[in-house]
Amino acid sequence: MKVLCIGGGPAGLYFGLLMKLGDPSRDVTVVERNRPYDTFGWGVVFSDATLDNLRQADPVSAEEISAAFNHWDDIEINYRGRSVRSGGHGFIGIGRKKLLNILQARCEQLGVKLVFETDVTDDQALAEQYQADLVIASDGLNSRVRTRYADTFKPDIDTRQCRFVWLGTRKTFDAFTFAFVQTEHGWFQAHAYQFEPGMSTFIVETLDSTWKAAGLDTMSQEDGIAYCEQLFAPWLDGNPLVSNATHLRGSAIWIRFPRVICNTWVHRQALPGGRTVPVVLMGDAAHTAHFSIGSGTKLALEDAIELDRSIRAHPSDLEAALHHYEEVRSVEVLKIQNAARNSTEWFENVERYAALEPEQFAYSLLTRSQRISHENLRLRDAGWLEGYERWMAGKAGVDTHDQAVPPMHLPYTVRGVTLKNRVMVSPMAMYSSVDGVPGDFHLVHLGARAMGGAGLVMVEMTCVSPEARITPGCPGMWNDEQMHAFKRIVDFVHGNSSARIGMQLGHAGRKGSTRVSWEGTDLPLSEGNWPLVSASSIPYIEGVSQVPQAMTRAQMDEVRDQFVAAARRAHEAGFDWLELHCAHGYLLSSFISPLTNQRGDEYGGSLENRLRYPLEVFHAVRAAWPEDLPMSVRISAHDWVEGGITADDAIEIARRFKQAGADLVDCSSGQVSKAEQPVYGRMYQTPFADRVRNEAGVATIAVGAIFEADHVNSIIASGRADLCALARPHLADAAWTLRESARIGYTDVAWPKQYFPAKRQLETNFERAAAYAQQVGK
Repeated sequence: MKVLCIGGGPAGLYFGLLMKLGDPSRDVTVVERNRPYDTFGWGVVFSDATLDNLRQADPVSAEEISAAFNHWDDIEINYRGRSVRSGGHGFIGIGRKKLLNILQARCEQLGVKLVFETDVTDDQALAEQYQADLVIASDGLNSRVRTRYADTFKPDIDTRQCRFVWLGTRKTFDAFTFAFVQTEHGWFQAHAYQFEPGMSTFIVETLDSTWKAAGLDTMSQEDGIAYCEQLFAPWLDGNPLVSNATHLRGSAIWIRFPRVICNTWVHRQALPGGRTVPVVLMGDAAHTAHFSIGSGTKLALEDAIELDRSIRAHPSDLEAALHHYEEVRSVEVLKIQNAARNSTEWFENVERYAALEPEQFAYSLLTRSQRISHENLRLRDAGWLEGYERWMAGKAGVDTHDQAVPPMHLPYTVRGVTLKNRVMVSPMAMYSSVDGVPGDFHLVHLGARAMGGAGLVMVEMTCVSPEARITPGCPGMWNDEQMHAFKRIVDFVHGNSSARIGMQLGHAGRKGSTRVSWEGTDLPLSEGNWPLVSASSIPYIEGVSQVPQAMTRAQMDEVRDQFVAAARRAHEAGFDWLELHCAHGYLLSSFISPLTNQRGDEYGGSLENRLRYPLEVFHAVRAAWPEDLPMSVRISAHDWVEGGITADDAIEIARRFKQAGADLVDCSSGQVSKAEQPVYGRMYQTPFADRVRNEAGVATIAVGAIFEADHVNSIIASGRADLCALARPHLADAAWTLRESARIGYTDVAWPKQYFPAKRQLETNFERAAAYAQQVGK
């Protein structure tokens, strides 16, 4: 096999040496535009796990790389005059030049041909010249090869919002150091780490708008560096910042990070001589991941390792090897890029978290990518995390002299109601009422979940009139029989648990008059349909759903009054909490979303107009609901459809409901249009709660794919939400909170006295399982 690597960066060099190492008879050539042993850049960062991969792939170069590494465990975060340090993170740093020199020397030792000072403008001609059987396009971020075959690779390049500059300094840092400085123009942050004795990388980053407002776009390179020296003088100890990009002029050293994703990584190119040769992307040519989460060098080296493994696994079938490489690496890189996106967005939005105290700001930074969770932090630095838990508990007024309290178990007080913890049983439609009256099923269902440890149990969307129901099986609160049936449930919850219970009031609007879910979700009733109303005369499913009538002002008055009457009955039934359902395409949501509101009057058009009627209803209900009891509102924070509600809109929606008296905003999304294309994943809707809480300044409830105590603890501890609502996990396990508390080793939890004998056994079982797992892991 003849292998040609275009680009002599880490990917090309490492793949070249692995190819030669695997079979010395291979003819391997690496072509690089720079001079021998001449490279640019400062330090690169790996994790300990990456070094383990290098040791397995090539112990010889790994040993030399390891000897040159600087290792540290701590992350130090400097914010608002405070320094917060956490350990156990396991980083290693090495100079980029040193790393490439090691790889170049190893290539030469193994017989890889290194061709320098050759700027490749025609990969096809070069492949023909070297009679290559395999071409590796490792030509970097601005890959010419990727550009030439863009129709195949289909690159998606997203230029991010921050400007950053790679600088160096002789100040040595004994931790991976973050420093944040607020200026009149906005926030600047530094990412600093030592990569060799007496030298550190010092990356300065800020929003493009801040960069321009500070005048850095018009400064010379020298003046721009001097500006950064002055900003970060407290951490430089008199050491200057230096640039090694002296070939660039003025502000050109400041760049915006381009996130690169390619649809496919392999192109099959017919050469002039008639042969077809696969061209394979590797490293930055195939993908990029923001420097705040790790090194593009790490990804490049791991690309090389995986392609080498794939070729070894398919020694006589190159096509199968390339397919396996692309399949495996594209998934792994996507995971990294998703985490990198979260991290990138965090640094782009430092202002969002500016109100957090230094302790919580640091926690938020450490967990920004969602790869590091609460329990993962405990594994890294148990002492630091316990100290943070005690700090949070102190802020909540909880005595922690015995055992640190996990964030999910911190009490939460709003108005005159205190919840014992931050876990909420989400409203879940059960479709099991008769004429709107809840029965024994609801008593058992809601009663069991109240006894299962959650702080707040919410009843499914309860309808304000017969015509407001989604299905004939939905509960209602339009008459006294329903109220008394609910009072029976509320009395049971209050008499047999320490949970609070809330009611969610809603009106189905255009999504009403349908079958119960197990008979066909969202399908109209085969008979007995009732007329529907909505903001506009638009059916939910075109050609399938009933066509609703656009509401008249008289109908709006009638429905508003029905909500008020239902709220009064909810209070009479003894509910502790009320939520107004303004999400998921139901009636009030249909006014908010431009996808469903096409009115030409004062209730349509601008967001302000579209909010007018939902806010009118909220004001009326809030006035009828007791002042000392909380009221929340559920919104769809994103429609997941072009032209629909976005997270930016959700901020304004939340602000308006807060002004109307909402205590919390329940941040759900979607279900407004069948054309939606949501992006699912763990805690996938939590970013909406995060933005609303920290930008609109209103308490939030996070929902969506939250299913572990670790998720809840991470969300609450980072200040991304105030409560976490779980639906499906509570369907599967009514005692989810009790079980998860035992699983994470938190024992200071009250159980129902009737079930108390099971408490210690469950805790012991989890303790034994954890001990066994630890022993096996060793």
